[in-house]
Amino acid sequence: MKSMKITFLGTAAMQPTPERSTTAILISHKNENILIDCGEGTQRQLKIAGIKLTKITKILISHWHGDHVFGLPGLISTMGASEYSKTLEIYGPKGTKKYMKKLSKTFIPKDKVKIKVKEIKKSGQFLETKELVFQTTDLKHSCPTRGYVIKEKDKRKMNISYLKKFGLTRDPILGKLQSGKDIVHKGRKILVKEATTLIPGKKISIILDSTQTPKIIEFVKNSDILIMESTFDSKLKEKARKYKHTTAKQAAETAKKSKSKKLILTHIGKRYNSSTPLVKEAKKVFPKTMAAKDFMTISL
Repeated sequence: MKSMKITFLGTAAMQPTPERSTTAILISHKNENILIDCGEGTQRQLKIAGIKLTKITKILISHWHGDHVFGLPGLISTMGASEYSKTLEIYGPKGTKKYMKKLSKTFIPKDKVKIKVKEIKKSGQFLETKELVFQTTDLKHSCPTRGYVIKEKDKRKMNISYLKKFGLTRDPILGKLQSGKDIVHKGRKILVKEATTLIPGKKISIILDSTQTPKIIEFVKNSDILIMESTFDSKLKEKARKYKHTTAKQAAETAKKSKSKKLILTHIGKRYNSSTPLVKEAKKVFPKTMAAKDFMTISL
């Protein structure tokens, strides 16, 4: 059963185009709706997609360049006017608290939203919920920038036919097996490796605005979905290097070396009326590549 959904709300690079809004990606998992970046017009994109703003639980900011955050004031203001009752969690790189304070002084909200801001200064796991693990790494861009991984926790499926041999089908002790521990039932030891099958959780990796670095490969290793910026093609690789961005080919190399299952290109430069040249370039290196479009959804 598919439990994670990705909705691309904005897929443009620095400037919006008639076809693309600036960066915003929503990842949904049960009661969690996690927004990665909030470019200009994100709240309108959410409404067009039929997604209630009040369902957003967390916002992860990759970095504080305008095309990734210009939509925050409007989004937060409308959430307040919509009687948002939760505490909005905002995570971002060093400087996030300072920028959020400045942001709150640039407009007068009609109804305030309770916000919890957390700056991430170290790579590794920074958040864990009942079913998800959140990880981050620092990227190489022109300002503090973070890449993110959102991963489902691994689950254990019960081997019912095996457990029936022990007279076990329903019992509170089965909870220990699900947590990965061997058990003893009526004097008989039941091994977790025999009684359960480990089902790996789905892994989504998001790399926005960064030059290509070896550490990214290890960070996104074995991703089910790797979402990666592709601002330029290889003809403009020197421009990509100068502005610390990634080409389509470099994104494909990262996907191949990390053994990711699928690559989705986003953050498409305005010079590309069609993403076809970028996808064509990337597919030569990593065939399972596609380009994101505004309102495109993927379930996994």
